[in-house]
Amino acid sequence: MKLRSFESIYHINKESHVKRWFLYFSILFIVVLFLPWTQNIQLRGNVSTLYQDQRPQQLNSPIPGRIIKWHVKNGDYVKKGDTILQLAEVKDDYLDPQLVRRTEEQVEAKKGVRDYYKAKVGTTDAQLEAINATRSLKLAQLKIKIAQLNSKIAAEEAELVAASNELKLSEDQYGRQKKMYEEGLVSLTQFQQRSVSYQNALAKRTAAENKLNQSRQELINMDIERNAIMQDYTEKVSKTEGERFQSMGQIEGSEGDIAKLENQVANYRVRQGMYSVLASQDGQVVQLTKSGIGEILKETESIGTIVPKMANYAVEIYVKPVDLPLLREGQRVMCIFDGFPAIVFSGWPTSSYGTFAGKVVAIESNISVNGLFKALVIEDKAEKPWPKQIKIGAGVRGIAILNDVPVWYELWRNINGFPPDYYVSKSGSENTADEKGKKN
Repeated sequence: MKLRSFESIYHINKESHVKRWFLYFSILFIVVLFLPWTQNIQLRGNVSTLYQDQRPQQLNSPIPGRIIKWHVKNGDYVKKGDTILQLAEVKDDYLDPQLVRRTEEQVEAKKGVRDYYKAKVGTTDAQLEAINATRSLKLAQLKIKIAQLNSKIAAEEAELVAASNELKLSEDQYGRQKKMYEEGLVSLTQFQQRSVSYQNALAKRTAAENKLNQSRQELINMDIERNAIMQDYTEKVSKTEGERFQSMGQIEGSEGDIAKLENQVANYRVRQGMYSVLASQDGQVVQLTKSGIGEILKETESIGTIVPKMANYAVEIYVKPVDLPLLREGQRVMCIFDGFPAIVFSGWPTSSYGTFAGKVVAIESNISVNGLFKALVIEDKAEKPWPKQIKIGAGVRGIAILNDVPVWYELWRNINGFPPDYYVSKSGSENTADEKGKKN
């Protein structure tokens, strides 16, 4: 007796297709093993920019001051040079509203003192010229007198020689006359006449000697007078030059004071221009740290942040040290930005949806504080452009593209714990070929 329920439950007489499906799945599995698989590295990072001037900038107060007016609020967009807020002075040294004008008056007063000493130097130079001219004139006069005395001395020396010769002659005649008188050959009168002539010759020579000695004494006095004149005028010149140098020192001191005061005037004017804190670039003002009116700002204290309106975005990705040798400049990286839907196939990242292509432009040689190495990725202009809605600081997941291998090779590599194959871009291989050609 046949039971229909038994046949319906156990399918005893039904033909089995398990072997067929097993064969199909085996063939499909073998086909899948030979499909291409793209090796990759999973990375994390955030949106940034390559250029420092396009990064968020702090708004700092250049001087200490008190807030008297705000021109913006959080979230406002400003242009470069727009006023963020206005400050008032809090330091006693700068409270005078006429500070610049009063300092300029000090500058003018110092310039007057300088001009006075310059005039004094001019007068001193004229005095020096007059003193030198007078000294030259007096010395010239003394030189003429000395020359005259030398001529007079020469004449008197000649007179002395003549008087000496005449005395010698008279002495000889007196001696012969005396001898003849003693022998009685001449009279007493003749002897007395010869004696008078001898005395006159002696007196004449003595007078010539005295006259010559007097002239020589005058010459010595003239030399003394010349030295005295030179000493006197040297003292006058030294004193006048000392006054001149003193005046020149006062001029240099005044010049230094003028430069210092003019520097103060310039600093005061620049400081007055710092009472308005200006936007350093076009962008959005965020994270304002001060509120209200009357709050005091310290020097260089942060007021808030300005985010640039336009930026050339880049992605900062962080790489494990073990994966660092796998990265190269120019290497392709697929980026997935936070907030943008994406469907990712791990082995086929180029076929994924919602990913954006980029390329590595720099790899830092120094490890970061988080224990990872940082690399910079920029947009690949040849492929789909990056979304305009991304912002600096947004999270990014990156997939660094390596070599294309079969699926079976990738399974075998992972089972054995081997690293991924190195990937050399076309540009890199071309550069390597060029280098080899140059070496050859």
